[in-house]
Amino acid sequence: MPPKKKFSQIQIIDAAFEIAKVEGISHITIRKVADRIGSSIAPIYVNFTDVEDLKKAVMKKIVELSEQKLKEQNSGNPFKDIGIASLKFAEEYPDLVRDLIMNPNEYLQEYDQEMDFIAHMKQDPGLQGFTDDELMMIFVKMRAFQIGLTMMVANRLVPTEFTMDEMIELSGSAAEDIISATRLRKAKE
Repeated sequence: MPPKKKFSQIQIIDAAFEIAKVEGISHITIRKVADRIGSSIAPIYVNFTDVEDLKKAVMKKIVELSEQKLKEQNSGNPFKDIGIASLKFAEEYPDLVRDLIMNPNEYLQEYDQEMDFIAHMKQDPGLQGFTDDELMMIFVKMRAFQIGLTMMVANRLVPTEFTMDEMIELSGSAAEDIISATRLRKAKE
């Protein structure tokens, strides 16, 4: 009898990620992953205790991909780079983005903790002088706008003549408005 083929954790995570890209994280099952790699479920259970353990590994991969998208921007404005990375991630992984944003799950909170957006914002020269609480409020307001735009991208609801550069400009303009309003409010205090 030929030896059983062994599968690495990376191969299993990659297979699970491929499922998540098309169906969402919530649809990852041990059986689907095993079918995708052409194996029984045994190699998966050798590498992961259960499906939740595997989903957490996929979430870690998503965080790594997000961080890579963020590093690719490098506009000199970290806050702007977060928005650009979000739009580009939605363009590349629309089903995954829909699953993360539209379905109740703990994964988005884990994602936020891993990404530490406030730390990125503190590196932005345009956001100097704001407290952590103020940065968090700016982030939440911008996120409300950005999620709407991101979902438009993921659902292909953006008018076809609206380019990625125009969406980036729109996102930047909204961020400037939020930051300016926060500065004005802060000056009145």
